[in-house]
Amino acid sequence: MAKDTAQHAEMARRMETGTGFIAALDQSGGSTPKALRLYGVEEDAYDGEEEMFALIHEMRARIITAPDFTSEKVLGAILFERTMRGEIEGRPTADLLWNSRGVVPFLKIDKGLEDKANGVQLMKPMPGLETLLDEARGFGIFGTKERSVIHEANADGIRGIVDQQIEVGRTVCGKGLVPILEPEVDIHSDTKAEAEVMLRDALAAALDTLPDDETVMLKLTIPSEPGLYDALADHPRVLRVVALSGGYSTDEACERLSKNPKMIASFSRALTEGLSRQQSDDEFNAALGGNIDKIYRASA
Repeated sequence: MAKDTAQHAEMARRMETGTGFIAALDQSGGSTPKALRLYGVEEDAYDGEEEMFALIHEMRARIITAPDFTSEKVLGAILFERTMRGEIEGRPTADLLWNSRGVVPFLKIDKGLEDKANGVQLMKPMPGLETLLDEARGFGIFGTKERSVIHEANADGIRGIVDQQIEVGRTVCGKGLVPILEPEVDIHSDTKAEAEVMLRDALAAALDTLPDDETVMLKLTIPSEPGLYDALADHPRVLRVVALSGGYSTDEACERLSKNPKMIASFSRALTEGLSRQQSDDEFNAALGGNIDKIYRASA
């Protein structure tokens, strides 16, 4: 399902102008056990990494094939590497997402976080990144997502975060994909509001350095000050600004997001809240549909 120019342009149009949100289905090795516990699967229910990833793939397949998981309310979905390489209903995941559901596929590319320094956690090195990006193009992936974390309003740390995000983003752009830069601000930070102002200013300065043929998306914590990131959303190098739920409940995340009309959701935990492997298909689909509707209305 190699992505052609016309398909890329249509995906870009959907991401820029469409109504809806991006589903974050990209839990990796470190976060998968917690995601499974919330789904009603304890660690003693599987033996080793392969069984663990098989169970999380089963959960993601159940979400993606649910009746309400379509382009009517869901614009995109962020996938883990194994999910991209796997199949759902006998088809590569990205192919099923785009050609059956109308949902734009993204790929998580970061390899986790470094230890905290200067109040932030940078991304770990990403060996083989260009090879992975070539593989993603072959699967029809539209863009990528790369996460780092800000814990404190430390100017040097935040500049370092932004510099690294922009550097990785330019590598992604060079492969014909659209990066989602995700410098998350910890919702529990005592200096969250101050850090967000520093982040906005550092991002604005960095975006001004991008050439006309490089476009990025931003995934940011819902700001303490509503509308703080409006200018970033209007920047000519930014396709869309999306919000992460950051540990907020579905209701709180949606309430906060509704005060930021230039942001749309890209939620993970809020999307899967209340879902359980033990639910019947009708119960599961009803619970997921309720979450999708709440997040859609907050994004719209």
